[in-house]
Amino acid sequence: MNINNPTRTIWLKEGDPTIIQVIDQRILPHKLEIVDLKNYQEVVFAIKDMIVRGAPLIGVSAAYGLYLASLEAPEESTAFDAFINKASEELLATRPTAVNLHWAINKSLQAISHGINPQAKINIAIEIANKIAEEDVENCRKIGEFGLDIFKDILSRKNPGETLNILTHCNAGWLACVEWGTATSPIYHAHSSNLPIHVWVDETRPRNQGFNLTAWELGKAGVSHTLLVDNAGGHLMQHEKVDIIIVGADRIARNGDAANKIGTYLKALAAYDNKIPFYVAAPSSSIDWNIKDGIREIAIEERHNDEVKYINGWEGDTLRRVLIAPENSPAANYGFDVTPARLITGIITERGIWEASEEGLVGMFPGR
Repeated sequence: MNINNPTRTIWLKEGDPTIIQVIDQRILPHKLEIVDLKNYQEVVFAIKDMIVRGAPLIGVSAAYGLYLASLEAPEESTAFDAFINKASEELLATRPTAVNLHWAINKSLQAISHGINPQAKINIAIEIANKIAEEDVENCRKIGEFGLDIFKDILSRKNPGETLNILTHCNAGWLACVEWGTATSPIYHAHSSNLPIHVWVDETRPRNQGFNLTAWELGKAGVSHTLLVDNAGGHLMQHEKVDIIIVGADRIARNGDAANKIGTYLKALAAYDNKIPFYVAAPSSSIDWNIKDGIREIAIEERHNDEVKYINGWEGDTLRRVLIAPENSPAANYGFDVTPARLITGIITERGIWEASEEGLVGMFPGR
């Protein structure tokens, strides 16, 4: 993604490697604003308040958060380790559904533990954070290449000159990762290859990540797209206006069940009824090998009900919050739902396209 500057979603501040910089995603698409994160508590807030969001980016942000914690930690070894452990616990508590958070923190802690003294651990902390970020970029690039093959196959069965219509839900794009995105990576690869594509973009209530983030990304990249209210997808499928659905995932269970933004399950049901392929795109770090049944075991985040009852909008040069529901009515705000493996055509990872089942996923990682 190139929006002139920046070209990534998270980076070390030029001239001051003690500061992490990120895009404030809360105010997109109306304003592009860069936020300085100067300590791990600010990273905790950034993840909780969705300044940064998206499973892969949350993981990368947490790794950089531990690096900032290492800079703050006491110089004495025992106190240093205790401080890092405290920081990791606070980072882990920020978002319960995205497994990439746990994966990145555990990978960072394991690497840091090999340092022989605090300074060595600081050096390792930044090295592992940078490594996790670079791996995310490469993994998403590969996801795009594998997904592109699926797009080409579907186009080969359409009439010459016809457009491939893709539906996506929430934002599994560049903004949810470091570069490329997961569900959007094949889209960007297809666009770069001059394939005729069009993307239907779900609004994704209640935070509207589709309208605010995915549409902004696609517009910046010059990709043809149309905004949709969440409940329009089934209608389009019935009238053969959708060729493929591709979404991201915050956690994939061992059996192939996949948790993604609330509303994904309903899209999968409509896709199944209309015989439309439904793919999940995610790096292998999104697989939780310890969960055997995603529907029963994946923890679903319940966010504050104000996200349902209020909506944000841009007026003049100010982001305003407006009440759209009866003030005293209670509201439920489930952040995610789980799509059962039986509704998933395939899971696209950096290692290829796999069946949504334990056999398929273990085939990707023999010995798991």
